[in-house]
Amino acid sequence: MSLDTRAILESLRDGTMSPDDALLLLKQKPFTDLGYAKVDLHRHLRQGVPEVIYGAGKTPDQILGILKALREAGEERVLVTRLAPEAADRIAEHFAAPDSSAFVYHENAGIGILGDLPEPDGIGTILIATGGTSDIPVAEEAALTAEYLGNRVNRLYDVGVAGLHRLLSHSEEIMQASVIIAIAGMEGALASVIGGLADCPVIAVPTSVGYGASFEGLSALLSMMNSCASGVSVVNIDNGFGAAYSASRINHMHVPAAPSAGQGKENL
Repeated sequence: MSLDTRAILESLRDGTMSPDDALLLLKQKPFTDLGYAKVDLHRHLRQGVPEVIYGAGKTPDQILGILKALREAGEERVLVTRLAPEAADRIAEHFAAPDSSAFVYHENAGIGILGDLPEPDGIGTILIATGGTSDIPVAEEAALTAEYLGNRVNRLYDVGVAGLHRLLSHSEEIMQASVIIAIAGMEGALASVIGGLADCPVIAVPTSVGYGASFEGLSALLSMMNSCASGVSVVNIDNGFGAAYSASRINHMHVPAAPSAGQGKENL
């Protein structure tokens, strides 16, 4: 929730603002029109997370303009995915002033984060496993996204089925995870193996790693979609961000409290 929104709600609670005035303020400027982008300023209010900027295809100045709009709307931290080094340099130059939150660029993952990472507040740990070292860029996109969303993350890299003993040596970590993101290219078998070991949701991410017949990740995608292991869901090829976003929602779900005695009987 932005600081402006919280201030409105606190004023409403304290009686210093009328409901009609509060409603009017909340309706105002649901987005900012920059010409090249309509920045969603109410996404944090609706979904609990501000708009995430997809950097591919945008110029450095466009990304910077969106970042500035979100910061001016009260957002303390913003995530940018698929961010090129030249765009990251431009953003880091702008936010280098002492009174600005730090902008950190993770080149291997193509991730930029404006502001500090939050303290983890999920119910458990998200385990991120890769079939090979070549899958790490996608895995780091997932890991950093999950940390940005307030999750504890455990990285388990290069544990593919070509050497199954490497994965089995981490069986305790697999059993203790709240959500597992299984990332693999080639034939994509890792997700099925982990799905057969874990009692938590498994989100499979096919990667475009592999030789010609892998068809840039299509083979892994089809293998994961046809997994015989129950509880495995699949996101798009190389979509570490999407997997982490879904995993974070799972990791932040809480069992609602049971109604106390006498509650809910009025409609019986």
